[in-house]
Amino acid sequence: MNTSIPLAERMRPDGLDELVGQEHLTGTGSILRTSIEQGKIPSMILWGPPGVGKTTIANIIAHTLQVPYFQLSAISSGVKDMREIIEQAKQQTGTILFIDEIHRFNKGQQDALLGAVEKGIITLIGATTENPSFEVNSALLSRCQVYVLKALQERDLVKLLQQAIEKDPLYREKNIEIKETEVLINISGGDGRKLLNLFELVVQTQLFESKKQVNNLTITNELVMQVAQKKIALYDKQGEQHYDIISAFIKSMRGSDPNGAVYWLARMIEGGEDVKFIARRMLIFASEDIGNANANALLLANATFDAVAKIGYPESQIILSQCATYLASSVKSNAAVAAIGAALGAVQKEGDLPVPLHIRNAPTKLMKDLNYGKGYKYSHEGEGNFLDQEYLPDKIAGTAFYNPGNNARENEFRKFLRERWKGKYGY
Repeated sequence: MNTSIPLAERMRPDGLDELVGQEHLTGTGSILRTSIEQGKIPSMILWGPPGVGKTTIANIIAHTLQVPYFQLSAISSGVKDMREIIEQAKQQTGTILFIDEIHRFNKGQQDALLGAVEKGIITLIGATTENPSFEVNSALLSRCQVYVLKALQERDLVKLLQQAIEKDPLYREKNIEIKETEVLINISGGDGRKLLNLFELVVQTQLFESKKQVNNLTITNELVMQVAQKKIALYDKQGEQHYDIISAFIKSMRGSDPNGAVYWLARMIEGGEDVKFIARRMLIFASEDIGNANANALLLANATFDAVAKIGYPESQIILSQCATYLASSVKSNAAVAAIGAALGAVQKEGDLPVPLHIRNAPTKLMKDLNYGKGYKYSHEGEGNFLDQEYLPDKIAGTAFYNPGNNARENEFRKFLRERWKGKYGY
């Protein structure tokens, strides 16, 4: 066995009996196991969290059925790669195409699979960590069976560690004792690949990076924490660091530092953060922190959201970088945030104040008789398309909610409003 291959890959099983976890799918009498044993599987989507066996199940199916097997990653592959495989599959029987992270394929890429799946040219196995109902085209999804994989339980993770000690050729001759597993399991978060990678890192650090040859090793929580803190840049998409890093990203852009912004963006990209989550936060930022100081910021952020949703990784990282550096380098204003905050405060304090009669709609004779719309001035009839009239309820008439920011564009707004309102609202 090639020991330069990562431990998680070296430990990948070839048969269902060796698979750890997912008994509801692969245990005796289960639907998927029965299909594999009968030698006839449907196209399928394997949906579950990272490191729970999606790729392993695909490999076991191909190994068991002994059929042509191709594997693509949606991060680095495109339509051209798929079409080449489909052409080869036309000359073979029973070809399986496994696509990892299929949710990262855009609509066009997913559509390119439809014909081959429908005609049985290929049997598709797609793996995704995202809900396929939202991330996989309905046409493709209708042609696939969805199997839901579960996070590995503590007993499963302990079993993986024990297998590594007993079966891996690099470690089985070493005297390794796992005295404590709590930190290993907590950091891995039910991800078997992450668990084995961390375990391998701890073992290599102690056995092979030490100047002295060590043949006995006891794994403790303290040892794992020491190695993890030194060696691993943890990024948990559901945990505290997820929020810490997006906070650092937003604050860097707010502070007009494109360098900080692009660094924290890179951290999120390396951590596998959802591109739409990043783009969504920039879209909010464009109004919250830039607003009318540079209206193009919102347009660019919206275009970024649309673009990254279409193309996914890895190309979207360039678009995200362009938008993040633009937003960081743009003039800032939070006037829109302050305006809606003040208006919401007035609504909460004063309740549902009545709409002034002159700006109410009057579609019926009765409403006109009740003076709905009476006295309304049509602004376009005035000079500069403006006529002075009150638009707020009587109780809060003359209240200023919007205060333009002190920047070139909003100073133009302030000048425009001052000329119209002649000092009203403080303009």
